[in-house]
Amino acid sequence: MPTYDFECVKCKHRFEERRSFSDDGNHAKCPRCKGKAQRVFTSVPVIFKGSGFYVTDHRKGSPADDGGNGSVPKPEEKKVEKVETAKTDK
Repeated sequence: MPTYDFECVKCKHRFEERRSFSDDGNHAKCPRCKGKAQRVFTSVPVIFKGSGFYVTDHRKGSPADDGGNGSVPKPEEKKVEKVETAKTDK
């Protein structure tokens, strides 16, 4: 059964309560003043463990994809041709 955080509307007391999934999970009774308590939503921390979460940890393609040397192919550079203008002597 999951544990939920609640806060009393009257006395602002915060407490945890275990509830089943079939129970009404949004409302409870405060253990101090017996007033109405509402569920408090909090953010969950994210912890990255192991490899695969960094820019340097990426899947390498097959040797046929990268030319067989294990490197990523570079985009083709555009070749700029030099155009010479004809000079005329007057």
